[in-house]
Amino acid sequence: MTNLETPPTADVALRRLKRARKAALAGFLGGALEYYDFFIYATAASLIFSKIFFPSGDPTIALLASFATFGVAYVARPFGAVVFGHLGDKLGRKSTLVLTLVLMGSATFLIGVLPDFHSAGYFAPALLVLLRLLQGLSAGAETAGASALTMEEAPAGRRGFFASFAISGISFGIVLASLAFLPVAAMGEAERLAWGWRIPFWLSILVLIVAFLVRRSLEEPEVFEEKHDHGELVKLPFAKMFSTHPAQFFQVALMSFETVTNTFMQSFGLAYAVSVGVPASTMLWVSIVGNVLAAATQPLMARLSDTFGRRKIFISGVLGSGLMIFAYFSVIATGNVPMIFLTSTLITAGTYAMSNAVYPAWFAELFNVKVRYSGMAIGLQIGIVCAGFTPLLGTALVGAVSANWGPAAWIVAASSVLAVLGALWARETAKTPLRELGNSVP
Repeated sequence: MTNLETPPTADVALRRLKRARKAALAGFLGGALEYYDFFIYATAASLIFSKIFFPSGDPTIALLASFATFGVAYVARPFGAVVFGHLGDKLGRKSTLVLTLVLMGSATFLIGVLPDFHSAGYFAPALLVLLRLLQGLSAGAETAGASALTMEEAPAGRRGFFASFAISGISFGIVLASLAFLPVAAMGEAERLAWGWRIPFWLSILVLIVAFLVRRSLEEPEVFEEKHDHGELVKLPFAKMFSTHPAQFFQVALMSFETVTNTFMQSFGLAYAVSVGVPASTMLWVSIVGNVLAAATQPLMARLSDTFGRRKIFISGVLGSGLMIFAYFSVIATGNVPMIFLTSTLITAGTYAMSNAVYPAWFAELFNVKVRYSGMAIGLQIGIVCAGFTPLLGTALVGAVSANWGPAAWIVAASSVLAVLGALWARETAKTPLRELGNSVP
């Protein structure tokens, strides 16, 4: 086994670079599938599900019920983080990531064949919730596992850059989800509600096939194989992580509140914009533009964190998003489409890209290799669970008064403060050698 901390020969360095690139590609495609699946659901929950999976009546109540089904996946995510985090630390990153990929893709495809409330009654939303829970189990471990594997394969001094491709994949997935719903939004309502909404869910099978073929060709990171070969892996990574890395767990949990910004914009922001008269197709294009640019800016932000440190870039982005969100909802309330494009893009490809691009490497770096998958996956889900229910909370607080967007913005701002506190508490890891990560904790 080659020592990663000694200067490698040219052949060894080239081999490692190829492995890192393949890991980054696999992380990109896995992130694309995960968030294509997750955000076609978010889009459908905002525009479709309240009309076909629940009894007719008060539209606000139906929308709340629809957002509740969106949120239940976030309840399942911590359980997925525990189960798959254990498998990833015990059996390996690769096989676990293949399993999460297949689970997500299968659940999404099956949502597209569900009966509606008219034909199946309450059985329809019950099946919807079940499949949404399966999505949540998969999503609870996908980003953490892909980030850990890619970070462990990355060349020295470039861990942030390579790990960020999982996040750029997420941006690409959101773009695909928005593009998939553009023709659906252009349909007549009868066709859209009858069968049009199903097409984006069926198309997820194509992304699944490509991502599966790439991911199954991966190898386990050498730093993990060393622990496995020497019998140094622990029996219960979940329990071991809490006994050896409690501070790191809570640091990641706090910093993960930065995800509230994106969840609010993609889900609540879409429903709110439509409620004040902005066409759904316009908001889908807003999302497409911002996320196309974010797919390019996030690796750049991550590369800056390799040079200047994780903390500076992360905190700058979180504070910027917490402030910009007020401008975002303000311009939506006025229906000013050019300003909606501008403010959304400044957040998605600017401030949010800064924090979002840094966390895959930073969160993983805070833990030792023996508990890394579990620590990052479970800690990350704390903030993400809260993020999943923020659209429901925002809808309840804003109500039917279109000018009352303040509570929504303050939810995002408060979440940003929590993320900054976590970042100030966490140690800087950008320059720490791979094999020393997490070693200094008790």
